[in-house]
Amino acid sequence: MSKAKGSGEEIDLALHLFSIAGALNSTLDLDFLLQKIGAAAEKLTDSEASSIMLVSDDKKSLFFRVASGEKAKALKTMTLPLGQGIAGAVARSLKPEIVNDAAHDPRFAGKFDKASGFVTRSLLCVPMVFRGELVGVVEVLNKRSGDYGPAHVELLASLAGVASVAITNARIIAEQKNFFSHMLETMVAVIETARPGLEGYPVRAARLACTIGRALGVDDYDYRMLYYAGLLHKIGYVAFKNPRLLAELGVSSATAEMLPSFSAKMLDGIKLVEGALPMIRHFKERWDGSGYPGRLKGAEIPSGARVLGLVEAMEDLRATGLTGAELGARALREARAGAGTRFDPEAVEAFAQALEMQGGTW
Repeated sequence: MSKAKGSGEEIDLALHLFSIAGALNSTLDLDFLLQKIGAAAEKLTDSEASSIMLVSDDKKSLFFRVASGEKAKALKTMTLPLGQGIAGAVARSLKPEIVNDAAHDPRFAGKFDKASGFVTRSLLCVPMVFRGELVGVVEVLNKRSGDYGPAHVELLASLAGVASVAITNARIIAEQKNFFSHMLETMVAVIETARPGLEGYPVRAARLACTIGRALGVDDYDYRMLYYAGLLHKIGYVAFKNPRLLAELGVSSATAEMLPSFSAKMLDGIKLVEGALPMIRHFKERWDGSGYPGRLKGAEIPSGARVLGLVEAMEDLRATGLTGAELGARALREARAGAGTRFDPEAVEAFAQALEMQGGTW
């Protein structure tokens, strides 16, 4: 830290960095994190406003991600080519810039002031860089007293380092979610073609499982795992006619009883769905202990598996040709007839609640 900075300012910076780091670990809301960084930058540099601009995917321009001020929304649609204006120059050179008299700097891009109604007198801009790659720039505007100096550059650079990590992490997570979402759609499509009669089944099963789960009051994590289990619990059918997959699973031919174990084994190792595996592995168990593969009984059966077993049985009734309210009435009779023997009584009542709320069908 620069000697120009007092110990109180250093403590403030440390506290802000700790606060931001904590938020970084507890939320995926990038805008919240960047607003927090901007507010810290304003306070630590005694500035009226701040903005964070990110580099576009083609690396040719900057765009506003967050900006403070009453009319900051107007900036969200505007871009700045790299090399133009002060922020563009910083983005190109990767070197901080101090401008204590913006009106007389020929690089100053006054169009942003016109759009926002803000009058820029002075500014400090630093680059955000992660592993040698430009992420964007951070600016603070209008020092309330005195001029921006080297100590303020150090302060803002520290915050820019945290911001670059937050932005990069958020982008990686978004890319992973996008990949997983597309892979999930692909797996669902594969399941639907694995056997006749499975068209539309995974999505319907996931939707009904989640509806029953909500009626049972499951927490957010179990709700999410129920969704994955509903979509994927029949993926084991893919292995039934694939000699290589059968060999990997340790058998030469498959039987219907192997489906739950096959499905769970094929998904084993995928971190995002690991909580769904017990539900998938045991969805063929029965409340009275006569199911498989573990002959589990009652509360020994994972709660999600109890829901999934009921869902599969209800979906099987579609083969009767019934639809709408007629299907719902038949399903409710079957569910209640099996409560306490085939099905978990609480899951059956949750199913009944769901039917009632949805007009007798699902």
